[in-house]
Amino acid sequence: MVERQLNPRGIKDERVLEAMAKVPREEFIPADERSDAYEDGPLPIGYDQTISQPYIVAFMTEQLRPKPSDRVLEIGTGSGYQAAILAELVADVYTIEIVEPLATTAEATLQRLGYKNVHLMVGDGYRGWPEEAPFDAIIVTCAPGKVPQPLVDQLKDDGRMVIPVGERFAQQLYLLEKKNGQLKESATLPVRFVPMTREQK
Repeated sequence: MVERQLNPRGIKDERVLEAMAKVPREEFIPADERSDAYEDGPLPIGYDQTISQPYIVAFMTEQLRPKPSDRVLEIGTGSGYQAAILAELVADVYTIEIVEPLATTAEATLQRLGYKNVHLMVGDGYRGWPEEAPFDAIIVTCAPGKVPQPLVDQLKDDGRMVIPVGERFAQQLYLLEKKNGQLKESATLPVRFVPMTREQK
């Protein structure tokens, strides 16, 4: 996967490549899909959710520029795979999943694999995790129509956020950098993520 999918497409961060090589992707995929675990594409994980293709996980992680001392917020735990990659690279990962059965499975998988620095909450990711804010970096693995203001508020100054924004079939992946309270925005890649789900009032 690293040699065939990531290196040829320009993923260069050695720490990211090492994490991608180390984390057993098949552990985060339903049993009937495991033979395709390292294929170059997303896979279904149930409840209309997917695990992103390896390249997108690596690209988003590299864009985040994770440092060993970082505290990172992830919106959309899904299977827990992205959280595991981040857990190899940063001090603490705070991850939120709105679909409770997915959160339960992800938490069990992460615990079984020994990831003690991942903290998981069931809830509405749009609101972020104010009790644990601010964060050095935020990664969003589902697409809202616009950048949620609570996430902007919970990002430290000099922090980075990687987030897909747009409608179901027309999204851009953005890198947002916070400087003196202002956001510097750069579009990096056209993508297709599942839409962000909100709690019903």
